Amino acid sequence: MKISINRLKHFIELDQTAEEIAALLTGSGLEVEGIETFESIKGGLEGVVIGEVLTCERHPNADKLSITTVDIGTAVVPIVCGAPNVAAGQKVIVATEGAMLYPLSGEPFQIKKAKIRGEVSQGMICAEDEIGIGESHAGIMVLDTDLANGAPAASYFNIESTEVLEIGLTPNRADAASHLGVARDLKALLGKDIQLPSIEHFDAPKGKTGIAVEVENTNDCPRYAGITIEGVQVAPSPEWLQNYLKALDLEPINNVVDITNFILHDLGQPLHAFDAAKIEGGKITVKKLPKGTKFTTLDEKERTLSGEELMICDQNGGLCIAGVFGGKGSGVSEETTSIFLESAYFSPDVIRKGSQFHGLKTDASFRFERGTDPNMPIYALQRAANLIKEIAGGEFASEVIDIYPNPVEDFQIEVSYKHIDRLIGKHIAPEEVKSILEGLDIQLSNESAEGFTAMVKPYRVDVTREADVIEEILRIYGFDRVSLSENLDADYLAEHPSKDLNKLQYRLSELLTGLGYFEIITNSLTKPAYVEKSTHLQESDNVVILNKLSEDLGVMRQSLLFTGLEVLAHNINRRQKDLKLFEFGSVYFKEAQGYREEKRLSLFLTGDKVAESWLAPSKPVQFPDLYTVVDLILEKMGIDNVNVSIVHESPYDYALQLMIGTKELGSVGMLSASSAKLAEVKQEVLFAELNWDLICKKSKGLKKYQEISKFPEVRRDLSLVIDKTITFDQVKTVALKAGGKLLQRIGVFDVYQGDKIESSKKAYALSFYLQDTEQTLTDKVIDKTMNRLIQTFENEVGAMIRK
Repeated sequence: MKISINRLKHFIELDQTAEEIAALLTGSGLEVEGIETFESIKGGLEGVVIGEVLTCERHPNADKLSITTVDIGTAVVPIVCGAPNVAAGQKVIVATEGAMLYPLSGEPFQIKKAKIRGEVSQGMICAEDEIGIGESHAGIMVLDTDLANGAPAASYFNIESTEVLEIGLTPNRADAASHLGVARDLKALLGKDIQLPSIEHFDAPKGKTGIAVEVENTNDCPRYAGITIEGVQVAPSPEWLQNYLKALDLEPINNVVDITNFILHDLGQPLHAFDAAKIEGGKITVKKLPKGTKFTTLDEKERTLSGEELMICDQNGGLCIAGVFGGKGSGVSEETTSIFLESAYFSPDVIRKGSQFHGLKTDASFRFERGTDPNMPIYALQRAANLIKEIAGGEFASEVIDIYPNPVEDFQIEVSYKHIDRLIGKHIAPEEVKSILEGLDIQLSNESAEGFTAMVKPYRVDVTREADVIEEILRIYGFDRVSLSENLDADYLAEHPSKDLNKLQYRLSELLTGLGYFEIITNSLTKPAYVEKSTHLQESDNVVILNKLSEDLGVMRQSLLFTGLEVLAHNINRRQKDLKLFEFGSVYFKEAQGYREEKRLSLFLTGDKVAESWLAPSKPVQFPDLYTVVDLILEKMGIDNVNVSIVHESPYDYALQLMIGTKELGSVGMLSASSAKLAEVKQEVLFAELNWDLICKKSKGLKKYQEISKFPEVRRDLSLVIDKTITFDQVKTVALKAGGKLLQRIGVFDVYQGDKIESSKKAYALSFYLQDTEQTLTDKVIDKTMNRLIQTFENEVGAMIRK
């Protein structure tokens, strides 16, 4: 869900940055997954100015080119121009050197100083399609303006720019599926009031009737409202409304439809506009039609009704699948002159049945099936009707029809202060509890020293129990304000099964054996000499055996390395040189206060990948062969927040150190020859040792199988030139953050360092795999995602994109 910061400011006073607002919302449960900048003209016309053509002469070496001198305020520059209408004395749009232009078609390009047919050109005089504001390329834009030469072109075009929040809305927060809903949370977080748009000029005539309405089943449709408006002129929407929709990735259609979409995203109330002339009999009936009835929707598909969906009908049959999708025959078109505007509250159950049966997911059904505000239809209807009258003309031809026989009451929930403290794990003063709840429009009654009754508005469909009210208090109070101490305790609302560590180990053993690894079990007692001759282990940490059986088994091991190397040596000496081994085992350390035991997972890889055959020559194992297995283990365990850094420390020649926050998860790398030689192993060995206790603690459980998406995957490639010091892990982290939910995975298919780029640089050729699990990706969405990736790479890792 996208939320415009500019539009939020119409509801609540905000002086925080977009990043600060995002942090507030995320902390309260509305997770902001990304922040984008929308500009009504892409690039904001940065580096594009107003200029004046001083002279214009024919190019001596080209019949269709002109040589001009243009005053751009800071200088007079020569520009070669190919437009037939360029002439001295004109005020024009000039892209100066370094400006990046985003034409309506084709790739973006940067203006550079150039020689065109032997003549120097230091800029470009622009046509409207070259700066992305129109489609004409017949000639340059000639302006009628008093703006000074050198003034930014953005000031002439009144470019609108806003930061847009991408919120990952959880299914329970239907109330926040609008700018008003988000503003409500900010009201509670910031302690500021909300201002609703005024409807004081709404002047529908009382007692006048237009389209009549009958609701046959008020359980499926508890509230239905509407108004008839005549004399409407359907046309493109004004620029401000189109920009509002475009900022939310919506395509403007016409002024009437755009207003209904505006209200939906502004207030969270879906509306539907019918062409009143196409409502046969002048009456609407809300009912179910018989199973098997045929109905053609706006997308021109004929659908067979299940009999369970709610329909908006006239005397001839269906006009619309209520709350889901309109019908082909009743929609607003350019010929429409009168409309019936619908605003309703439908039962979430009946809307979900219709949406699921027909496989239709719309912005309206998304909200209706999660639960909308039964008190919003009239206000939203009046607000939309005023806008239609203002933007599309027309007059109200009826009073507002409002069929609402059984008003939905506020939820009354008994809350105890004792339970608040118990579930949160911290005492919150009753005064602060009251302030938080009133900020969320939850009023308190029957207050006492023990508790109160919470009066919850029906738009909060997720707040129906005492535990829900307490959760509301906690998310506004702040999860980070509840410190985690040793004696802190809190109750869960449901029981959660504890992790079965034996099952985790067994399943991972199955995975490794499936990859060709053999499990080993080695002795926890080992030689003291290994520690004495190693630089990465400390003698002071040795757990010494008091009644040792021999000097060779005199201490408990600090690492699984040397006992595993002994197994390698045993097998290599018997001509088994291609080995893949793993072990789950404990390691032991002496500390000032006693002893510490940890469980580790080790992996050994040595020799050749596959046995030599006539099909392929033998090939020794390489570092990626082992790292891929480690990566697969972490993925299987659901661990995805690992930071990777390169180290050159004993016992390795080179290795990667894996960290989760400040805790070391383990390491993987090529053992040094001196380390391997301690156990009399003379061939190269790749080794990984992971902290199994930490893996189990951080694991989200074994990764489950999931259905393969029915929607196609899209691949796009980029070539990045970056600093040698930047690792792929850094690039991957930046990409996953910028790519959002659509970016499924990243691949590297080439790495280049050589004389074709600077010696301090390297080039990565990367493949990006995009997929939406709910719909087929459009070129517009793909291009937007890739442009966001490119911009992020340029800004955060200083990448240059090779084209």
